[in-house]
Amino acid sequence: MADIPAITLNDGKTIPQLGFGVWQVPNGAVTEAVQTAIKAGYRSIDTAQGYGNEAGVGKAIAESGVPREELFITSKLRTRDQGYDSTLKSLMGTLDRMGLDYLDLFLIHWPVPAHDRYSDTWKAFVQLQRDGRIRSIGVSNFLPEYLDRIIGDTGVTPAINQIEVHPEFQQLDVRAFHDQHDIAIESYSPLGSGSGILDNAVIGGIAKKHGKSPAQAILRWHLQQGLIVIPKSVHAERIKANIDVFDFELDEDDMAAIGKLDRPDGKTGDDPATNNSLW
Repeated sequence: MADIPAITLNDGKTIPQLGFGVWQVPNGAVTEAVQTAIKAGYRSIDTAQGYGNEAGVGKAIAESGVPREELFITSKLRTRDQGYDSTLKSLMGTLDRMGLDYLDLFLIHWPVPAHDRYSDTWKAFVQLQRDGRIRSIGVSNFLPEYLDRIIGDTGVTPAINQIEVHPEFQQLDVRAFHDQHDIAIESYSPLGSGSGILDNAVIGGIAKKHGKSPAQAILRWHLQQGLIVIPKSVHAERIKANIDVFDFELDEDDMAAIGKLDRPDGKTGDDPATNNSLW
């Protein structure tokens, strides 16, 4: 199995640099997918309340035969459950559905700034970490101004911000802010989520040069920049291929060529500043 490096977070905990995401995987299919991932060597599993598959992920964990302490399990808070008291209750629901005593990482899924509850929500996260229900706490889709606010309100800096990053949307300015505040970045949609980047001629050429697939070349690009990455798939062959990225290295020319693919309009997901949907 792959020897996956670990990233040390600002709270002293560690997370495998490459994990398995289950966005858009139905609860009925997620157990088999997660079981396949764990057998392939993944030890970090990323889900969310809003994915509707926490129970299936929990079933896979229970049946895996892998000791709980060897797994790193992440979930994310639904936007409709933001607020101090509702966050405390919501986390207990996640633990119940997954059959777990604690999470390794819990994230605020979206800031939904128009509702102005993310700061109180973060205060609840801080309390849950103190209570031992969550080992590490973080956020997802938070812009620098939202990060500044919750840090200022609590004195506690998120360990991770999970944001969209891929070769056509590299977010270099945002990443610089995170470096300054020692916040690890976890890339979601790391392969572009239908953007067409897997068919890009530059990526294809680099992949061919190393005897790898375009997806493997892109995942390697993430890893060599110190990003945490969580590719997802329900296909056993791709699940196994996505973890087979530790036996080669992109050179400076490869990295520079991929760096030139960044586009101002490369984002494929919602804008955190305007996405205020409660779901």
